[in-house]
Formats: sequence, C-alpha cells, structure tokens
Amino acid sequence: MSKSILVTGGTKGIGKAIIQKFAAAGFDIFTCSRNEADLSALKKEIETLNPDIRVQVMAADLSKKKETKAFAAFVKKMAIPDVLVNNTGIFIPGSLHLEPEENFELTMHTNLFSAYYLSRAFTAEFMSRKSGHIFSIGSIAGLTAYANGGSYAVSKWAMLGFTKCLRQEMMPHGIKVTSVMPGATYTASWEGVDLPEERFMKATDVAEAVWSAYNLSPRSVVEEIVIRPQLGDI
Repeated sequence: MSKSILVTGGTKGIGKAIIQKFAAAGFDIFTCSRNEADLSALKKEIETLNPDIRVQVMAADLSKKKETKAFAAFVKKMAIPDVLVNNTGIFIPGSLHLEPEENFELTMHTNLFSAYYLSRAFTAEFMSRKSGHIFSIGSIAGLTAYANGGSYAVSKWAMLGFTKCLRQEMMPHGIKVTSVMPGATYTASWEGVDLPEERFMKATDVAEAVWSAYNLSPRSVVEEIVIRPQLGDI
C-alpha cells in the first residue's frame, strides 16, 4: 500500500515544494487551498510528472473551523496519511497596538487553530497505528520578536509552543513531531520586495530538510529545524 502525505496550503511556496519532493518519492498527496483553479493546476502538474500517484485536492478556507474539519473528513474517507504538514499561513504586517483587531483573529485562526484542529483529527489513528510524522511550518518569527511582526509573530510563537506540547504527548506512541522554522524564503509572500532573489532561501531547501527529517530511523527524531538565509535574516 502506497504511503501518503497531507500538506495544507500546498499550491505555492514551501507547501508546493514539499509536495513535489514527496510525490517524486511515490507518496500519494492530499492538499487544500482556497483557490480551486490553483488546486486543479497543481493536481495536473504533479500527476503528469508522477503518473503512479494520486493527488486529492479540496478547496477549503482553514481559517474556518468548519472547513478545516470538513477537509479532515474528506481525507479520512480515503486514507490516514503517513505524514501531516501543517503549512497553511498568512502574513499581514502591522503592530499589535495599531493593527485592526480582525487581523489578530484571522491570523490566529489561519496559522494556529487550523494546525490544532487538523492535528487532532488524525492523532487517534496515528496513536492506534503507532506511527506518523507531524510537521508544523513555523517561522524564525516564532523565535525572535521584531517590529511590525504583529499577529503573525505571535501566531508563530504559539505554533512553536503547540508543537512542543504535541511532541511530548505523542512521544510514547511512536509518533514524531517536528517544528520547522524557516527564515525568509522566496515565495509569493515576498513579491514586490526590492531585494534580489539570491538574498532569500529556496523553498526546495525547506522541502529537503523536511524530507531528511522524515527519513530518520524510528529511534530518532528531529524536534526543531531552524533554517536561515546564508547572509542572515531579512
């Protein structure tokens, strides 16, 4: 039976790079985003390059609890994935004392609550099976406070805490939990910034790190991955 990976927010950037890496290794893919056209294009691209795998997609807004749970149910009808990557996220720059209150609520629901609900949807099956690997895509913004980070930075600090707690809970059950904290990675989030592409990390480098962490023996786990641009943070 083929292995599978669930990656939220898989149509762009780090999420897409992870999907490409695992699909090339023969993993079936489950993913979601808010844009149906992007999902259809991704499905066609990945299945054309990897004709022996299946790519299952669903349009869902994971800032909404109902849609997050609906996506989990959609996946569970077909499989319990071997790997879960909580990648969905948004970045709205602003300061905590000035940003609209709605920014905090939207960011926390998208970046943190989606990971909470989706992880909970599969942990019982992972525990029963005594295997599985959960990755949370955080950020160096969850390690270092900076001005104008606002709600995004808070959500990533919270994501690191969530992942650390989940790691302790899943440890006795053979389930691995890894926090991935990339620095500035060249994705759509940085479009329009007046900096050369070479100043950023590659999304494929993050995908390679996730792949390497996944492939350790059952006796070892990478708890945290911190990756920064060679020339430092942006």
